[in-house]
Amino acid sequence: MSQNHKCCSHCHVETKEEHKHEHEDHHHEHSDIKPRDIAMFGVGVAFFIAALFAKDGAAYALLLYLTAYFLIGWEILLSALKNISKGKAFDENFLMSLATIGAFAIGEYPEGVAVMLFFRIGEFFQDIALARSRGSIAALMNIRPDYANLITSSGHTRVNPQDVAVGDKILVKPGEKIPLDGVVIEGKSTLDVSVLTGESLPKEAFYGCEVLSGSLNQAGTLKIEASKVFGESTVSKILELTQNASAKKAPTENFITKFAKYYTPFVVFCAAALAFLPPLFGSAITLEESFSRALVFLVVSCPCALVVSIPLSFFGGIGGASRNGILIKGGNFLEALKSADTVVFDKTGTLTKGVFGISRISAADGFGEDETLKYAAYAEHYSNHPIALSIKKAYKEAVDEAHIASHEELAGYGVKAVIGSKKVVVGTAKLMEQEGVALTPKKEFERAAYVAIDGKLAGYITIEDEIKEDAKQGIEELKRLGITNIAMLTGDSEGAARRVADKLGIKTVYAGLLPHQKVEKLEEIISAKKQNGKTIFVGDGINDAPSLARADIGIAMGGVGSDAAIEAADVVLMTDEVSKIATALKIAKKTNTIVWQNIAFALGVKGAILVMGAFGVATMWEAVFGDVGVAIIAILNAARVLRH
Repeated sequence: MSQNHKCCSHCHVETKEEHKHEHEDHHHEHSDIKPRDIAMFGVGVAFFIAALFAKDGAAYALLLYLTAYFLIGWEILLSALKNISKGKAFDENFLMSLATIGAFAIGEYPEGVAVMLFFRIGEFFQDIALARSRGSIAALMNIRPDYANLITSSGHTRVNPQDVAVGDKILVKPGEKIPLDGVVIEGKSTLDVSVLTGESLPKEAFYGCEVLSGSLNQAGTLKIEASKVFGESTVSKILELTQNASAKKAPTENFITKFAKYYTPFVVFCAAALAFLPPLFGSAITLEESFSRALVFLVVSCPCALVVSIPLSFFGGIGGASRNGILIKGGNFLEALKSADTVVFDKTGTLTKGVFGISRISAADGFGEDETLKYAAYAEHYSNHPIALSIKKAYKEAVDEAHIASHEELAGYGVKAVIGSKKVVVGTAKLMEQEGVALTPKKEFERAAYVAIDGKLAGYITIEDEIKEDAKQGIEELKRLGITNIAMLTGDSEGAARRVADKLGIKTVYAGLLPHQKVEKLEEIISAKKQNGKTIFVGDGINDAPSLARADIGIAMGGVGSDAAIEAADVVLMTDEVSKIATALKIAKKTNTIVWQNIAFALGVKGAILVMGAFGVATMWEAVFGDVGVAIIAILNAARVLRH
């Protein structure tokens, strides 16, 4: 058991090595919608409406259309010119510019402006959807503390959190964010940790409690001793991970990147052929008519729906997961999760709490359970051994030190003490044997503290690593999702491992493993699989880091996990809940479903309209729907993943 009494759920989040970002200029930069843009767009729409009501053939009508066109589409035209200057001409901005300018060239002024108008409406919808998908992740940015109240000899002064050193004392008032990780040295309060862990219930904070930066102090004033500098604190690591979360593209995203790279020039050349070849080869179609068909072909061929909605789906999946206290380090890991068919768990700190707890008190004849626990707690009062801490925690009452006449700790065996007028011995079976205490029943328990009073066995207290409250539920949920290959690897003894596995319904158990043996056993499990699904390893300690790195997907417990484990992991569970693994899998499967829905829908509709356009059946209005309409529907569909 930690001696710091970890009262609050917490995590230490680090990213892997700095990812190299590859920025692909598939579309112009989407920033927040500015009032200026809305104003110019509104004025452009007004000019367009005025032009529609102008008299046919009126000289000023063309001027109205041109004014409306440039007010509505200036950003698209500018982006196309910039990309052409960089040698990256073939994107949707180029397609829209080419198609609309072509429409003006053949006298189809209303269609030219309408295409740009609806394309810009689609862009606005895209900006809104992107803002919503970023919302859940961007909320994390609000946890960055602006200042720290550093306690000095003359009171306290407000400083930058980066200026606080380990060991410095800080004051956190009600309503303020805790600026650095630390330990409470004075005061009592409740903390809102929902942004860190997704938990809505406030957490108690009192003397000796570890508290995390980014938590909001709700009630009393706390004095905290900083245990980490700002750069290593929880809030700093979460921000780093969040900012890099989408750095790694998923395979599907990479496919769309490559697809658009070759697809766009292909359709431009097809449109050129459609415009000029039929008249050249003596077709009855006029040049103006074939040119019009080519423009329809260009508009509908724009790959916006795919280029935008697929990354948005993965970004939305990462955002939805973060709302549930699950931090996924990239879209590739989110996509890999949906293919998982094997989950391998570490035991201590992962399926169990990693702390000793009393599972049973058995009193011998002539003694009561309460009496046995009381004398054990008094005898262990001055000990910091994990078993002693668990006994004292179970006793719950205050210990009157005046009753402890003497105390002696015997390393590896237990303690001896005189409590009042009684001689109390608490410890192993071997210690009982040395003291001449007869054990009845004779069975020796692997983890039991025997209690003897005045040379007579008073009972024994069974000590076990406590299983996490949601561990069994988490295993059952994985099985319901079709994950039947579940195993447990642990360095603990066979008996302790088997007891935990039996309670949780895990059949495959490998115990007594050293870190390198865990990796070897994990590789055996991976190679023995008949399917091609992904293998997940879930762990929390430094000894789990090699296995986390070796697995297809490494999931670390963010609350109790070591920095090494979190560094090696691809997914971090901030609440330490085993059941969150099933939640992550559900989000991954839902994201994947939405991605392929968008691909099928976009390609299907566009393909149909492309064929119709090539044969002159589809007009520019169908083309607008095939581009903007499909993109809007795909974006709205992608935003559904946020609602998980």
